[in-house]
Amino acid sequence: MALGSTATPGAAAPEAVRAHDAAPARSGGAHRDCPSGEVFATNNTAVVTDPADPRLRTRLTRFDREVRGIIRAHGARPGASTLLDGVFWSAGLRKTTFERSREFDVDGTGRDGLRHLAGVLAKRYHQESVLTFRCLPRHAPATDAARIEAPGVSAAALREALRTHPGAREELGGGSVTEDGRLVLVSPLEELPLARKFTKDLGVDWNTAEVRYGEREFVS
Repeated sequence: MALGSTATPGAAAPEAVRAHDAAPARSGGAHRDCPSGEVFATNNTAVVTDPADPRLRTRLTRFDREVRGIIRAHGARPGASTLLDGVFWSAGLRKTTFERSREFDVDGTGRDGLRHLAGVLAKRYHQESVLTFRCLPRHAPATDAARIEAPGVSAAALREALRTHPGAREELGGGSVTEDGRLVLVSPLEELPLARKFTKDLGVDWNTAEVRYGEREFVS
């Protein structure tokens, strides 16, 4: 399973959160608009509990190429791909686990196509589940999640925060960090207040966070 990444412009929202209330077309600016969907995936099948494990240094380059080919083969268009360091809490092991993954922007597909693609990836790479996210208006009936991205966070800081925040690790499960130090959380909508508090406790200025609302799904 993988959780993870991206940034976006948007109109001002309550409490200075910048959020997408729609899924506009891709622009050529410094930030990315919402793609048709996002897939968070990895080819890792091991449970890694040591943050110094050499397997966490992989750049998943071959995996990146393979997934792009799979996206095209299923009639969609691959967009940007972002390398992520995932930090997750294992309720079964009662400890933190780590995972390298990639977030793939996917264009030219809808809900069913995104779900099908995630199912193909889950089976191909023997994953328990693959996370998808699809931007939707804030009050759309299917909206059930918020995707938060914020600068200034390291994987080590995220690991320590999960260790000291029982509520966040139990309810949010964990998150991911990009190479340039951007936190990525995909939170259930009802846990958004907790996600906001957790993000602020990490030292992030909430005014710099970018929030997308939409639908998330774990596809197996």
